[in-house]
Amino acid sequence: MGIIEEVIDDVLVEIINIERATIREAEYLKEKITPKINAGYIKVIVDLSAVEFLDSTFLGVIVGTLKKVVKQGGDLKLVGFKPPVRSMFELTRLFRVFETYPELQDAIKSFHK
Repeated sequence: MGIIEEVIDDVLVEIINIERATIREAEYLKEKITPKINAGYIKVIVDLSAVEFLDSTFLGVIVGTLKKVVKQGGDLKLVGFKPPVRSMFELTRLFRVFETYPELQDAIKSFHK
């Protein structure tokens, strides 16, 4: 599947390397990310740079993950919006909930201020 997981310093990075993020990919992301959060990774970045479309299920997994990490004192940040994805976040007003960054390195640095 097109989700690449990396740990950079103490930041868990999930790179969504697919054009359409739907229910199938949402379940896969949840299966990958939940054990990592349970193991103590509370600084999380989801890189959406390659995504052209995401459905409500995928969006729900991202929101649910944010809730989990915030509960443990962490944060989840997003990277790289293509115009259709940005529109989805604006329509749902979720752009107010997440910190977003144009580049992965900017998001990583924001955890180490």
